Amino acid sequence: MFKTLTRLGPTALVLCVVAGAAQADKLQDVLDRGHLVAGTGSTNAPWHFMDANNDLVGFDVDMLRLIAKGLFADPDAVEFVNQSGDARVPNLATDKVDVTCQFMTVTAGRAQQVEFSIPYYREGVGLMLMADGKYANYDALKAAGGDVTVSILQNVYAEDIVHAALPDAKVDQYDGVDLIYQALNSGRSDAAATDQSSLSWFMKQNPDRYADAGYGWAPQSYSCAVKPGEQRWLNFVNSVLHEAMTGVEFNTYAASFEEWFGVKLDPPQIGFPVEYK
Repeated sequence: MFKTLTRLGPTALVLCVVAGAAQADKLQDVLDRGHLVAGTGSTNAPWHFMDANNDLVGFDVDMLRLIAKGLFADPDAVEFVNQSGDARVPNLATDKVDVTCQFMTVTAGRAQQVEFSIPYYREGVGLMLMADGKYANYDALKAAGGDVTVSILQNVYAEDIVHAALPDAKVDQYDGVDLIYQALNSGRSDAAATDQSSLSWFMKQNPDRYADAGYGWAPQSYSCAVKPGEQRWLNFVNSVLHEAMTGVEFNTYAASFEEWFGVKLDPPQIGFPVEYK
């Protein structure tokens, strides 16, 4: 070994040392520390928010606890770092957090800044109706054409989003999520267009009052993220999420999914892996 390094010369020796430093093992660092340092938010139900006991809860929080459980057999072995959306990438780059799970949409641009895990949720836009309202489902809304009014959070793309599903609908924009639901409650709108996760959460909090129109569009993937170059660490995070959705931790994942979205998942089929079908 030493003879080989001598033949390479001093410059090559320096490069070897630098390369070795670049191959730092984040997984081992986390194990040696004894707890996970995880970035997420605290103000967006059902993803990450403070409950009545001032505890941090939500689907993102549950995913991070699964990672901690995989590391230490203890879902509580995690230190949560409360971060804003625009701090998600910088906090990974500066090693303030080991991993971020914060309803982070996968895009090609972001994938140049972080390493994304496999998706743990597929988001999209849905339409919420009054359970006893004029329109029973998406087909009825579409058939009604221009007679339908849809409330949506104010956005430069709001009309395009609604018209992608209901080309002839009237679009009323509001500057707060609560206001789009108020418009639905008061009859000023026939449907509220919102994130499918928010729709599911709101329906769970108000059982029998609202209905899902049964149509979702504009899909996007939510994934956790780690610092670029930490392949072994990324592999570990992927293994935890994959087995949560398809294997040994499915019951934990499914219980969280039902708690936050009100949906009971079918267990993975035994036999040939569903990923390859």
